[in-house]
Amino acid sequence: MKSVIVATALAFGFAGSAMAADAMVEDVVVVDSTYNWSGVYVGGQVGYAFGNADYVYDPDSPDPDYDYANDPDGFIGGLYVGYNHQFANGVVLGGEADFAFGNVEDSDLAPGDDTYSASTEIDWTGAARVRFGYAFDRFLPYVAGGVAFGHYDFEELNNGDDYGDHDGGLVGWTIGLGAEYAFTDNWIVRGEYRYTDFGKENFISNHSDDEYDIDVDIHDVRIGVAYKF
Repeated sequence: MKSVIVATALAFGFAGSAMAADAMVEDVVVVDSTYNWSGVYVGGQVGYAFGNADYVYDPDSPDPDYDYANDPDGFIGGLYVGYNHQFANGVVLGGEADFAFGNVEDSDLAPGDDTYSASTEIDWTGAARVRFGYAFDRFLPYVAGGVAFGHYDFEELNNGDDYGDHDGGLVGWTIGLGAEYAFTDNWIVRGEYRYTDFGKENFISNHSDDEYDIDVDIHDVRIGVAYKF
């Protein structure tokens, strides 16, 4: 009789434990709901850019004495806006556009004639990109790439006096990677690295009528804060 009572008690004990475990699992499932990244967002960003602006003088009859190799760098800051759609499997696809002002500049002497010098300033950049990421609840690593735009100013001096100048637009491609974290349902922080290649552009300098090919590429790191609607 005692054995039957003990067995019955154990059976009820195991049944109770199983029911409690099921309840805990159900509770965990309810608590462990995932954040949804779908929606429109608008943000601001700051960063640091550095790169190369290489000039080839008179491309048809090159003279390396007057080729310049500027290494512009400086701070940038601007805005971005985009839209994400999160699929049921956690994949996030989106599109984003951004615009950044900057003071990214450098100057150097002509390698074969130090009476000449040239400077480059990249004063703004922008991009339209496609983003692909995978959501780990509130954490979203991603890659992004697309079309990039920019504007530069070129100035050449001879013995410190104005000799030639040019300002022009840049078009190229950009690719980068980053990560975002939603610290509330609406506010999101990010960190990002991107590489932009503006390719080669030909121009004739004002006043001097000297012809140059310019080749520009930029690396930059950015941090941003956005509000998701």
